[in-house]
Amino acid sequence: MAFTGTLQKCKACDKTVYVVDLLSADGVPYHKSCFRCSHCKGTLALSNYCSMEGVLYCKPHFEQLFKETGSYNKSFQSPSKSAEKQPALTRAPSRVQSMFSGTQDKCATCNKTAYPLEKVTVEGQSYHKSCFKCSHGGCSLTPSTYAALDGILYCKPHFSQLFKEKGSYNHLIKCASIKRS
Repeated sequence: MAFTGTLQKCKACDKTVYVVDLLSADGVPYHKSCFRCSHCKGTLALSNYCSMEGVLYCKPHFEQLFKETGSYNKSFQSPSKSAEKQPALTRAPSRVQSMFSGTQDKCATCNKTAYPLEKVTVEGQSYHKSCFKCSHGGCSLTPSTYAALDGILYCKPHFSQLFKEKGSYNHLIKCASIKRS
């Protein structure tokens, strides 16, 4: 008995798909090599693809499409076409976009991005947990163990010690302005 093949055609290239090379996603036949993201052309697997109206995407580009357009029913524009058609818009990101785009918070100590898992926020300032230290002794701080004067962080024991040495905080204010310069 001879193998007669299949009558299924690959949706991407419209050529016959043989059983050994068949990948069926949502009931649609593809060659394994034709099952690619329409945006980046990366090879997909059944575990990492998304589809919208028959258009295939890798999960990162599918999510990016939502972030950029705010909807899954729009498609990416090629960079050259979007530059020609649309003027550059400078607007604040929507609430949904900002939920997915990460943080814009900068650490007050090192000025690098402070991501939510490594961030401490006090008095409207964000810090990396590792940067949230006493400026006098380098002690690690927590929101309940810090004191601040003119934006300079101290642990409570050093803050108290420095007051007792001079009887006021005036010298700390002078030190703080020197450190900021």
